[in-house]
Amino acid sequence: MALKRQVKNFVKNYSEAEIKVREATSNDPWGPSSSLMLEISDLTFSGGSLSEIMNMLWQRLNDHGRNWRHVYKSLTLMDYLIKNGSKKVIQHCRECFFNIQTLKDFQHVDEAGKDQGNGYGSWKRSCQWK
Repeated sequence: MALKRQVKNFVKNYSEAEIKVREATSNDPWGPSSSLMLEISDLTFSGGSLSEIMNMLWQRLNDHGRNWRHVYKSLTLMDYLIKNGSKKVIQHCRECFFNIQTLKDFQHVDEAGKDQGNGYGSWKRSCQWK
């Protein structure tokens, strides 16, 4: 998977910030590392990088189906950025809150019959920055 992601990053000419967000929100079966989230949060203090980060996050939040981990990890990263990144992250989230709100109805039942979207509604309700 990592090789496929690297090729896509190259072909699509993604920036350093976009690549980091894609790595943090990948379909790999583990969460984003705290060191990677810290790197991304540091990049939010740069105007150009902030825009790239938030655009990629909104794109990943719109995924569905077998890419449910993109959504889950995007919420994890967004939570981290709200708490540790630039104050402008909060502004972006407030402006696009509707995109997050739509996730309260997110569902994805995997091959084992488990609803992987079950916890997203509680994440939205727990946000302190609404």
